[in-house]
Amino acid sequence: MAETVQAAKTLDKADRLKQLPPYLFVEIDRAKRRLQAEGKDVIDLGVGDPDLPTPPHILAELKRAVDEPANHRYSFTEGISALREAIARWYARRFGVSLDPQTEVLPLLGSKEGLAHLPLALVNPGDVVLVPDPCYPPYRSGAILAGAEIVSLPLVEDNRFFPDLGAISQKAARRAKLLFLNYPNNPTAAIATTEQFQEAINFAKEYGWIVAHDAAYSEIAFDGYRPMSFLQLPEAKAIGVEFHSLSKTYNMTGWRIGWACGNAQVIAALAQVKTNLDSGIFQPIQWAGIAALDGDQGALQQHVTTYVQRRDLLVDGLATSGWRLPKPTASFYVWARVPTQEPSMAFAARLLECAQVVVTPGVGFGPSGEGYVRFSLTAPTERIQEAVDRIVSSMIQ
Repeated sequence: MAETVQAAKTLDKADRLKQLPPYLFVEIDRAKRRLQAEGKDVIDLGVGDPDLPTPPHILAELKRAVDEPANHRYSFTEGISALREAIARWYARRFGVSLDPQTEVLPLLGSKEGLAHLPLALVNPGDVVLVPDPCYPPYRSGAILAGAEIVSLPLVEDNRFFPDLGAISQKAARRAKLLFLNYPNNPTAAIATTEQFQEAINFAKEYGWIVAHDAAYSEIAFDGYRPMSFLQLPEAKAIGVEFHSLSKTYNMTGWRIGWACGNAQVIAALAQVKTNLDSGIFQPIQWAGIAALDGDQGALQQHVTTYVQRRDLLVDGLATSGWRLPKPTASFYVWARVPTQEPSMAFAARLLECAQVVVTPGVGFGPSGEGYVRFSLTAPTERIQEAVDRIVSSMIQ
């Protein structure tokens, strides 16, 4: 027994884990829980987890499928064919993009899982992965776990929060295997143009990169804007894949269902990784996903309308006290400059202590996020109004 205890005390984590930064949302949640334990009423505008309900017809299909014993067995990693076909139909309707459901579509346990596993499928230790900064953290952590060297691509306002691909050194460009993009963007809420996507394709063709585009927020858009798919460009499928999710579109974050689609060779490589690591999505959730994609989309439009109301409430309310908050045209985030001279982490901490409002410090998404905080619109409208009132009355500016 003593030997076992001693062994546990001397256990050392793998070096790859030591390279990972603390996962941002874990740190935020820890601070929030501390205040709640003290009896404080905390308003969480930090994590992008929709508070709106999953549409009823999706729930009904899940309940139906759960009652079928055949759905309780192992699922194939590549998903049931009906789901892959539904994804292909949705892409054809929404974007006019043709996908082969057998070779160009791969269901995932949420898009986060696929994004983090993609470097394992494509890069060798020491290869370069091009990662936007700031970014959704799994792009960076997936590359680290694969042993890749990360080259950060700053996203700055002057370039509309799109990476300056021409600024990448020739040495890094030649060694790079993979480029992550994400539009509509998390955390900046920026959108991309056809010209920007074409620029990425041109660089990818020149240097042999694979482009991984995360399109998780493509259906959360406002003021008449309709985000495009990266795969709509004629040459995109030759060099890239796109990741999508039901999480944000249909308020199914906890269900863990998404997909990758596009280049068949990349899809096959990712599928090989997954075959060795998981056994697929619970089949009733796959059937519910089909209902989401093929069913009535009216609830989505209602939810988008709600996000517009919340966006305007937050932006207009804080603008009266000196905040610089441009209104986003997509995603359910507001990316705002810190209105003081404080670092974003210090400002977010002060906001939490003084107003009991959680926001995400921009630096948590990467060094280029310093000077910003991210507000999420995934809290009830009345709570967003309360958050605005608290911030303004506390003179947090």
